[in-house]
Amino acid sequence: MRSHYCGALSTTHIDETVTLCGWVDRRRDHGGVIFLDLRDRQGIVQVVFDPDTEEHFERADRVRSEYVLRVTGRVRARGAGTVNPAMATGEIEVLGKELEILNQAATPPFQLDEYTNVGEDVRLQYRYMDLRRQQMQERLILRSKITTAVRNFLDGEGFLDIETPILTRATPQGARDYLVPSRTHPGQFFALPQSPQLFKQLLMVSGFDRYYQIAKCFRDEDLRADRQPEFTQIDIETAFLEEQDIMSITERLVRELFSAVLDVELPEFPRMAYAEAMERFGSDKPDLRIPLELVSVDDLMQQVEFKVFRGPADDPAGRVAALKVTGGATISRKEIDTYTDYVAIYGARGLAWIKVNDVDAGVEGLQSPILKFMPEEIVASMMQRLGAANGDIIFFGADRADIVNEALGALRIKVAEDLGLVSAGWAPLWVVDFPMFEADGDGGLTPLHHPFTAPSCSVEELVAAPAAALSRAYDMVLNGTELGGGSIRIHRAEMQQAVFEVLGIDETEAREKFGFLLDALQYGAPPHGGLAFGLDRLVMLMTGASSIRDVIAFPKTQTAACLMTEAPSDVGAAQLRELNLRLRQVREGQDKAQ
Repeated sequence: MRSHYCGALSTTHIDETVTLCGWVDRRRDHGGVIFLDLRDRQGIVQVVFDPDTEEHFERADRVRSEYVLRVTGRVRARGAGTVNPAMATGEIEVLGKELEILNQAATPPFQLDEYTNVGEDVRLQYRYMDLRRQQMQERLILRSKITTAVRNFLDGEGFLDIETPILTRATPQGARDYLVPSRTHPGQFFALPQSPQLFKQLLMVSGFDRYYQIAKCFRDEDLRADRQPEFTQIDIETAFLEEQDIMSITERLVRELFSAVLDVELPEFPRMAYAEAMERFGSDKPDLRIPLELVSVDDLMQQVEFKVFRGPADDPAGRVAALKVTGGATISRKEIDTYTDYVAIYGARGLAWIKVNDVDAGVEGLQSPILKFMPEEIVASMMQRLGAANGDIIFFGADRADIVNEALGALRIKVAEDLGLVSAGWAPLWVVDFPMFEADGDGGLTPLHHPFTAPSCSVEELVAAPAAALSRAYDMVLNGTELGGGSIRIHRAEMQQAVFEVLGIDETEAREKFGFLLDALQYGAPPHGGLAFGLDRLVMLMTGASSIRDVIAFPKTQTAACLMTEAPSDVGAAQLRELNLRLRQVREGQDKAQ
């Protein structure tokens, strides 16, 4: 139906006759000459109709915004005074000779230009319209380029694209599974996969030593800007390689991706131990563009009587940390109160602070309601340790170490954003040496990653001191976002059984949930490992979007609903009967009707 895309035309096509198809982006009538801006996925071109082509001129006069047209005309250069440098096609226009209205359009529910200021709920309800906007088109086109580049790289490295099942069995974290009732097996359920983890490990046992898949995954959990009930992973697994090899391959993948798609050369990827990341930044995905760090002052606070600080300082599970903000003394009391409310979201019970007005004047040059509780020599030692200077503000966190890390880690980012302290550019790193386990709150342990991650110690050392064990896991972080995480997997049955025992999974439960994996490990499982990138997060970062919903064609809302199709929806009684299901609860309106 067409010879060219609108946005593909240039001065090289002058005097050519072209046929274009697209949507009317804008219509203008200038003294008997009608200008139509015709839009397709590659851009916009101006089409001019004059009264010489009477029939087609009359049609052009009838068209309105978002009408679908087929136009034939001659490409010509614009006059010197009419060139539009803001348009890629701004040096040329098409003199229309024929116009066919392929379809009319109702008035759009919102403007489709860059000035659109409409609620996300409206955009998602009319997503097919929202996707016509140039910004959304560019993001999804870039997403396609990213997946193509990923496939090309991995294909070139000898990886095989192999699909794994979507219908599988429920995981140990079953509360987060989406369940699918089986019609042919009454009373039983499939589960949609949270990841292809076990299947890709079985592929390693099968001899397919380099696997990848751009895989759909599903997780029924509370949503945030970087979460969706269905999301996409770039899933990679390989055998006979150590973690250094896997990290090297995936680092090259990301480097080549940024170079090919964004023409950006990423800097070096430093490696940082998990313990160091938590100590300095309060996060296992630190944003290294921010020049602020947490500093522990537990030893100093053990020497004060102030219980708010002394208690956590004396507690082996506690922490007292300081966050010095250079030039932050200009922060007002009202803003400090706002930050206090902010850290409360992360469990902090308050936010102590000291403003540094004149560091050479000692305590007299400081401003804070907590100074009266602290000896001068302790304050002096603290100022020296922090390298405090005039005009700084120091925030404090004192509580359980996990609360302090999370609260001050989040505050570090927020203050930096508010004060413009975030440097431009890209700051990647690897975080390594994660603990194998973390406390589950009930006196037991839970895997920090998943129970198939290999520890960096022997079976005997793991059983003797599981809380101290480190894992062979690694996370790639970019600008404070975890791009991907992976590990070397357990490939020996005795180690896998030891991990299950540490987690309180007895042999019966292990056989019930993972019998097929334990069996496979006994038939010559090779050493193997892998990594999974969050494709949606990666595209979000590379496009500068603020939410992964803006880089997914048809996303769900933060309540895991689709406003466009009105999913999830009710299911009829006949279908429920066929699936051997009966609802225990019905909507309030149905209750009243009964």
